[in-house]
Amino acid sequence: MLKQTQQQKLLQKLSPQQIQLMKLLQVPTVNLEERIKEELEENPALEYGEEAHEDEFKEQDEFESDDDEFEPDGSESDYDNIDISEYVNDGDDEVADYKLRDDNYPDPDESNKTIPVRVETSFHEHLLSQLGMLELDERQNAIAEQIIGSIDDDGYLRREVSAIVDDLSFSQNISTDDDEIKELIKKIQEFDPPGVCCSDLKECLLLQLKRKPQDDPGVRTAYQILENYFDEFTKKHYEKIQKALSLSDEALKESINQIIRLNPKPGGNYATLNKAESYVLPDFFIMNNSGKLELTLNSRNAPDLRISGGYREMLKEYDRGDKKDKRQKEAVLFIKQKIDAAKWFIDAIKQRQHTLLSTMESIMDYQREFFLTGDETTMKPMILKDIADRTGLDISTVSRVANSKYVQTEFGTFKLKFFFSESLSTDSGEEVSTREVKKILSDLIEAENKRKPLSDEHLTKMLQDKGYNIARRTVAKYREQLNIPVARLRKEL
Repeated sequence: MLKQTQQQKLLQKLSPQQIQLMKLLQVPTVNLEERIKEELEENPALEYGEEAHEDEFKEQDEFESDDDEFEPDGSESDYDNIDISEYVNDGDDEVADYKLRDDNYPDPDESNKTIPVRVETSFHEHLLSQLGMLELDERQNAIAEQIIGSIDDDGYLRREVSAIVDDLSFSQNISTDDDEIKELIKKIQEFDPPGVCCSDLKECLLLQLKRKPQDDPGVRTAYQILENYFDEFTKKHYEKIQKALSLSDEALKESINQIIRLNPKPGGNYATLNKAESYVLPDFFIMNNSGKLELTLNSRNAPDLRISGGYREMLKEYDRGDKKDKRQKEAVLFIKQKIDAAKWFIDAIKQRQHTLLSTMESIMDYQREFFLTGDETTMKPMILKDIADRTGLDISTVSRVANSKYVQTEFGTFKLKFFFSESLSTDSGEEVSTREVKKILSDLIEAENKRKPLSDEHLTKMLQDKGYNIARRTVAKYREQLNIPVARLRKEL
């Protein structure tokens, strides 16, 4: 049975402009120029500063299409009631209203205008460049390239030899076998850096020791340890190794020092090259001017954008004309749409600047002691809600700002998420930042006797003696978050 009913619902919906703003807030400064470039390519009514591209906005380009090539969305009344008065006002204010940078923004440094580009060689490119030193025919060279391409960024070849054989057969129609692959792997293992193209850590370290002077007793003993007592070494059961090889304390220490100086990840020095993440461009700058903190926004966040003068001129020509046919009205509606989109984008960039500054200013005020001293133990517990309450912004908005932005201080460059932490109570009932506890924990471990490293139980007692109400499992969690191993693995000879 069908029936009609009426009901009211309260729904929260974001407008296209709000969605655009939320997306722009997530974009860090280093990617903002790319995002603006995309908008400039999509919307010819938007342009940079005084650089007007008049050739792109010739009037005939807008009016030469046939009627059936452009299908307007509006009705006939839309064409008869086109109001363009707000778009054709004379005077310089029409441009200034939409400029994003005022006299309070400093001009970008010359270094920002022409940024030097670092030329880098990736790990795999470094290996491929050494293939020329081998006497290989075209077929063997193709196999060697396949092997190098299968090496992980840390330098290990974890792919099975039989899988590489199948890859060559199916993708390149090259027939080979395990023996040929293994022979080429041995040749690639002679490449720089030492230890590359190994299947596991033990093989990697042994390969590096083989390149050291074999007449050194410490090297020979280190080789024996890795070859025969690798499990004991990784678990730091040095007493078993010393007893099995009848080593003196000094000989054992020398051998262990030989091993720990080896590189467990031969590709690690190259793994981050040619990645955008290796460049950090600060979004904010905080300077201490005689005890007064000064916050500035990176000038790249204030691009000089404006509405295209060519598009405005087209509307003026239309307004001055007497004959207004359907095709011209369709073109004018299109121009208005592009100008409105440009205004929305410029307003979103303005709002982005305001939101970034207000959020960072609240963080700076909240963690004022840290920005003045650089001492992590002075940091207050701070969560997203604290900043949201101060700025009047939504928690999700603060999260978008803090997620991918950096601030440069005289003590270093930090991600905004660095300043957020939970609270922990002391014996006196005071709330302190968990980051303060982590810093004290890190200092305790750094100052410990490495021959007798402190256990989690001992660390817990030391923190409790300092007045922090903390459980052993919490200490273990913080230690893991700091990437600090357990006491047994921190032991040194």
